[in-house]
Amino acid sequence: MEKPVIISIRGTQASEPGQEDVMELVTQGTLRGQEGDFSLSYRESELTGLEGTTTTFHIEKDQITLIREGTLTSEMIFQVGKKHFSPYQTPFGGIILGVNTQKAFSDMTETGGSISIRYIMEVENERVGENSFEIQVSEPTPGSLPLDQ
Repeated sequence: MEKPVIISIRGTQASEPGQEDVMELVTQGTLRGQEGDFSLSYRESELTGLEGTTTTFHIEKDQITLIREGTLTSEMIFQVGKKHFSPYQTPFGGIILGVNTQKAFSDMTETGGSISIRYIMEVENERVGENSFEIQVSEPTPGSLPLDQ
C-alpha cells in the first residue's frame, strides 16, 4: 500500500528547563506499508531549515527510525529502554548523536494515525536537550491542496 497523506508535526526542543522551542508544520507526504510495518516520508522545506532533505519515519513494532537524506544525512533509532548512537552529517561536518528514548509510540494504520516520540539527545556523551515529536497522519480531504508526490 502506498498513498498520499497530510502530515501535522509538532516538534519540541528544550536545551534547558523552561527554554522550549516549538516548531509546527503541516505538509504533504506518503504513507507506505501494512499491518504494523509502515513508513512515512515527506520533503523538508525552507521553513524547517532542512530544505533539500527527505525525512522518513520507519515504524515497526518495537522501534521507530527517523532517516534524513539530502542536504542533511542522519539516522536516529527510537527504542524505549535502549540508547542508540547515530551519525549526523551536515554540509559543515559530522557528529555522533546519542539518543536515549523515553517514549516511542505509534498507532499507525493504512488510513493514518499518530506517532509520539520523546527522547534525550547527547553529543559527545553530554546531554544537549530533550526533544519530542507529535505527528498526526490523515488522508487528504476533498478540496485540500493538491499533493505534489
